[in-house]
Amino acid sequence: GFERAALREPASRFLLTDAVEVPHRAHVIEKNLALVSGALGIETSGAPQAWQFPITISHDHRLEADAVAPRNEGDFAILNPGGGWTTKLWDADRFALLADALWERHNLRSIIAYGPHEEALAARIVSASRSGHTQAASLTLKGLYALMKQARVYVGGDTGPTHLAVAAGTPVVGLFGPTEWWRNGSPRADDICVERDDINCRANCHRRACPVWVCMDIEVGRALDAVTERLQRAERKSDATKNLKAETIFAS
Repeated sequence: GFERAALREPASRFLLTDAVEVPHRAHVIEKNLALVSGALGIETSGAPQAWQFPITISHDHRLEADAVAPRNEGDFAILNPGGGWTTKLWDADRFALLADALWERHNLRSIIAYGPHEEALAARIVSASRSGHTQAASLTLKGLYALMKQARVYVGGDTGPTHLAVAAGTPVVGLFGPTEWWRNGSPRADDICVERDDINCRANCHRRACPVWVCMDIEVGRALDAVTERLQRAERKSDATKNLKAETIFAS
């Protein structure tokens, strides 16, 4: 297991026979790769940008995604308001305002993805939205993955679907509060985190309950601007890829 300093539950060190040193300030994926390398002798290499997360999906999963977002209905964003901790959640009404702004600025419909016990949260966002282009959807994990492969952008907090969006290669905008983007967020440089850098209490917070809870008091405008920037980055990358392919064809 990890060395004592890297253990989330320090008492578990008594159950370990071997301790592996890992980088202190490193992404959790990098730490886990270091554990595999140190414990099993498996060589791991490559920068975070090169990490790949292959997930196999079936035709049924694609049909599940298409039922939620038919391809002839236009581009869409996925907004994921849920999370395992209350302190990780962004305000539902702000998600609704963001959905409306995405339609107005980018002509993007918003699909509110929700999991078990989150139906009321998703319904509140849809009800508060005024654009008429916001819907809620609950899918299987692989159905959600298939949907993410089609989305223009994903917005969410530190939660499982955000990591799934990273695996799908979807442009990601994270909304982080009590946890660290550099540790738990996307390892890709193009993805963006919106967070409060103007408060001191976030360092090593990880609180599931907080009497102050200002870290998730993030303005809708900041989230919208981050989405705009992330879409622009994706467009520039797509254009560069197309130009490279054209140059390759011309050269051959």
